[in-house]
Amino acid sequence: MTVSYDDAVAFVRAFAGVVAERKDELTALDSAIGDADHGINMNRGMQAALEVVDAAQGDGDIGAMFKAVGMKLVSTVGGAGGPLYGTLFLQLGVKSAGKAELAPADWLEMLSAAVDGVIARGKAELEDKTMIDALVPALEALKAKAAEGADMGDALRASADAAEQGRDATTPLEARRGRASYLGPRSVGHQDPGATSSALLLRAAASRWG
Repeated sequence: MTVSYDDAVAFVRAFAGVVAERKDELTALDSAIGDADHGINMNRGMQAALEVVDAAQGDGDIGAMFKAVGMKLVSTVGGAGGPLYGTLFLQLGVKSAGKAELAPADWLEMLSAAVDGVIARGKAELEDKTMIDALVPALEALKAKAAEGADMGDALRASADAAEQGRDATTPLEARRGRASYLGPRSVGHQDPGATSSALLLRAAASRWG
């Protein structure tokens, strides 16, 4: 199975759609341990990203499309989400530069670079109660499925499942990075909004490409 340019655009649209649908939930999560703006900011950024995608008019370069989305997120999403999600999409673009279609190995390389980029940008580690707690398990599940020779659909679904498990596992954690870390023990018992939106991202990929 391969992912075409149109498939890649459909993934961006799916992520933008689910962020719009669940922006109030994301903001409510952020109100408990952050600045109460994650859903609002992400929705604004992804809607702006759709305008960029439309303006590209299907030129066929998946990498250029992802880079454009990343740049738009950096410039339009406030708070920590802008730099982090911008980095994620920029790295997806770097590793798919000039490609008109993606093989499963390409997505694995892209997601690996994206996760590394987010880690470098945010300086977070596993169990810091951030989006890393969803992204790293998703990447590890994808690697494991690739090693087994699983088809892309199975690998993507396993990756999304792992992201959701990682998201859920943030609830009992005490935040050690970001705005939530200022709350100390009071951050325990709250699901991390960044991990939640990251799980939505991986599920969007699975739903469109699986």
